[in-house]
Amino acid sequence: MKGALLVTLGDPCGIGPEIAVRVAADEPGGGLLLVGDVGVVRRALAHTGLQRPVARIDGPRQMAAVPPGALAVWSPPGLPEGLADLPMGRIDARAGAAAARCVEAAARAVMAGEGAALVTAPIHKEALSAAGIAFPGHTELLQSLAAGADGRLPPVRMMLANDELKVVLVTIHLALREAIERLDFDAVLRTLRITHARVRGRDGGAPRIAVAGLNPHAGEGGLFGDEEVRFIAPAVQAARDEGLDAHGPFAPDTVFMRARHAPPAHPGEFDVVVAMTHDHGLIPVKYLGVEQGVNVTLGLPFVRTSPDHGTAFDIAGRGVADAASLRAAVRAARDRLGV
Repeated sequence: MKGALLVTLGDPCGIGPEIAVRVAADEPGGGLLLVGDVGVVRRALAHTGLQRPVARIDGPRQMAAVPPGALAVWSPPGLPEGLADLPMGRIDARAGAAAARCVEAAARAVMAGEGAALVTAPIHKEALSAAGIAFPGHTELLQSLAAGADGRLPPVRMMLANDELKVVLVTIHLALREAIERLDFDAVLRTLRITHARVRGRDGGAPRIAVAGLNPHAGEGGLFGDEEVRFIAPAVQAARDEGLDAHGPFAPDTVFMRARHAPPAHPGEFDVVVAMTHDHGLIPVKYLGVEQGVNVTLGLPFVRTSPDHGTAFDIAGRGVADAASLRAAVRAARDRLGV
């Protein structure tokens, strides 16, 4: 692996710093660079009871100078002052600004070849908004940072995955009414193409893709909504005409059970499910257990993963946050890098 994995701390008032230091402390040979405020890292070490030296560096290129056993921390320029003094578990504009600044700096470093991949701890969407950040989450912010010289945004999609189920979303952080309005033939077909190109099947080849309908019973031929008839089924057929192994649309209340891969009793019929809206797709994955869930952004020019949970303000600062999902995100990033 060329370069370190850059791990952003997320919202300083949430559990992101705690789980980040836990994961970094478990790395025997280093390889992780924490991106965030040094004071926040030290506070997280105190909350978790971990005793590790902290090595502040000025960027990823200085990783080789980090002493063995120390946590490498890069504090990008422009972070607000006093982050380690902010109260835990509360929305604060300074925390939102810091989280966004770290993601921006880390993403640009990875795109410049200074890091191998980006792993992001949870941010708080209300804190981002309070800071004047015009993006509702990581996915949209990273998409903007990866825009071409002409300003054209790369088509990206969110995938949430664990050992049993993978789901790719057509729409992400939108009000449900707006998400439905955004759905059309092109959006579904583009999602199928991205899924085919970026998701491996369990046999290592092209994925078997199931498409979940939008309406109950996938519309029942138009009785409960006509989106399946008008554009979802035609998009699936167009994808099949291009050689993609796509199927559906299927009733959304059963397709996830059919795709769930829990051998030997329950081998999945499909490698991945494409779902039309955020909660349609993410509830089944999270129900199987957030501790192993990983969020992967498909379509970026670099690897980005994250845990599938939020900032957990209710337990922030208590030192009890489970780092399993962030560990899974680190493993997923290395897996996608082929290391």
